Parts: sequence; C-alpha cells; structure tokens
Amino acid sequence: MSYAAKRFVLDQLDRAGIVTGPGPDADVTIHDERLYARLLRDGTLGLGESYMDGWWDAEPLDALLFKLAAARVQDTFPRDLPLIASTLKARLLNMQRLRVREVAEKHYDLDNDLYAAMLDRRMVYSCAYWAQADTLEAAQDAKLDLICRKLGLEPGMAVLDIGSGWGGFLHFAAERYGISGLGVTVSQEQADYANAHGQGLPVETRLMDYIALEGQFDRIVSIGMFEHVGYKNYRDYFDKARSLLKPDGLFLLHSIGGNVSTTHGDPWAEKYIFPNGMLPSIAQIGAAVEDLFVMEDWHNFGADYDRTLLAWRARFDAAWPELSQRYDERFRRMWRYYLSVFAALFRARQINLWQIVLSPEGVPGGYRRVS
Repeated sequence: MSYAAKRFVLDQLDRAGIVTGPGPDADVTIHDERLYARLLRDGTLGLGESYMDGWWDAEPLDALLFKLAAARVQDTFPRDLPLIASTLKARLLNMQRLRVREVAEKHYDLDNDLYAAMLDRRMVYSCAYWAQADTLEAAQDAKLDLICRKLGLEPGMAVLDIGSGWGGFLHFAAERYGISGLGVTVSQEQADYANAHGQGLPVETRLMDYIALEGQFDRIVSIGMFEHVGYKNYRDYFDKARSLLKPDGLFLLHSIGGNVSTTHGDPWAEKYIFPNGMLPSIAQIGAAVEDLFVMEDWHNFGADYDRTLLAWRARFDAAWPELSQRYDERFRRMWRYYLSVFAALFRARQINLWQIVLSPEGVPGGYRRVS
C-alpha cells in the first residue's frame, strides 16, 4: 500500500466531511487498504469496481456518494488512465454508430423480470414527475400525461416514439388520448414486450435504428434515448427528427443533461451500465438544433430523478431474494451502486433532466407551457 496515496485520499474525504469507519458515526467503512492506490490509478472506475468487489461499504450508499459529488472530490484527483482512454476513444471513433446495438445487448436486453421488479407497472425507465404524486406509479403516470399535454395530443394523431423502450408511453397515449403510434428500439427484449402488451391498441414497436425511419408524424417524442446518441451525431439526430415531423408538428425531447459540454461518458458507467453513453449539454443541444427548430420550452426537473432512482432501488432491494436466483452478489452491488451514484449526482445538481419542446417553424401565437 502507498502511504502517500492513503494520505491523499483520506485528506479529500476529510475535506468533504466524510467520516471513515468502523463506528456508528462512519460514512464509509474501508475493508481493503489497496483501495487508496486503486482510486488514484483508476478514478471513478476504481471507485465503482472496488465497491462491487466489496473493498468498502457505506449505508446509505447514496448519502456517501452525494457527499463526494457535492464536494467535487473527483476534481481534486489526478487525471486517471480509464478517463484518458474514454476521452481518446470518443474522439477517434464514433462508437454510437459503430455499435448501435451494444447498449441494448448489455443493458436493455437483461431479463425483463429485473426491470419488472424495479419499475412501475408500465415499465417506464425514465425520470418520474413527483410534483403532485406520492407513489412511483402515480409519478410515472403524471410524467406520461405531462408529455401528452405538452405535445397537445388529440385523437387520431400519428405519434413517433424514438427509443420507445417497453412501450409505456405509446400505450398510455393511445389509451388516454386516442393517438396511433409507432415506436422504435434497438432492444429485442423491449420490442417483444411492447408488442405483446400493446395488443388491441393502434400502436406498433419496431426493432430498428431510428436513422432508417421514414414517413411523416404529427408529433415526435424521445424519452431517455438521446443519452445514447453521442456528440458526433447530435446534428444528424435532429436532422432526422425534423425530416419526420410535419410542418405544424411538435417534438418533445426528454433527456438527462450535464452542466458542461463533454465528449465522453464516465468510465464506470460506460463499462458496466451504458456502453458508449454520454450526456449532452445545453450548448451542444443548442448548436445541434440551430436552423432546424424553434425552441418553444425547456423544463428542468432533474431533482425528481433522485427520488425516482431511490424508488427503483427500494424495489430492487425488495425483489432481491427472488432475483438472486439469477444474479450474483457482485451484480447486486453493481446495480445498487448504479442507482445510488446517479441519485447522488442529481441531488448534487451536477446532472439534470430536461424536457425540451421544439417546433419546425414556431407555434403561431406562441407556445403555452403546461405543468
């Protein structure tokens, strides 16, 4: 063990007000002294992997991760090799187009039973809207209804959902607002589930890349998919959406976003959760929609994602006795870390959740925000 590494890490923890254990007042208990050198070498990848390996524990986990995020402890660490590798890969390659289906194969195509245990009854895997809701079910229905009202959905409208997941939005919109819908996803599991559960509704889910889409739609929505597009493809994405939208249509983009522009994702999240994922910034979205759309509304309710993620984690924990028949302890720790670290980042307001309403030519007389 490097004593210099230990001293550096403990100094940063102390600066963040983090108490190391064991003991009743401890924020974190370190089980393996090799942790300190690993953190300096591997950064956020090392932090997540060492938790998965059982080198440290904290409960509640999100509270410890929030303290780290709020104090911006990561910024005090030297630039690590996994971060350098992630940056170089993103600049030299266009992984989101080279490996379109990788995120589906590694994340979304996991057993549907996992997601059914964690999510609401509609299998909505994006931020809920808690303004007037007390349960996950109610908050997700509120989010779906908010989107429908922002888009001004009316019976008979043709709606496209880019990255439609398990079909929850289109099923809701067809039932409540009488629309017909087409969803596209690169996940076989999602497409199969959506079509099986949408029988009797005028909706269809296709297994395909959004770039191959053709046609014209009254409304377009994309919920939690833009994080997989990649900065090199933002302009092409909006170009494609513009070509598919009728001149008097509306497009609602629901996406996680960051406070600064980046060209890569987090090394741990890229490796274990969202391969090739990265978060857009306001500047990057603004540049990508320039001369294509009029920005009608930009709504940030990122603080609601903290509560959503903790609700998912509670359901995951409750379902673990059954899920443990298919997943091992390292997976459990990985999944809890994933949900906890994102909750912490939203709580620290370092990442956000945006709903952006765009129109091709501007809404005559102006767009009226609904809430």
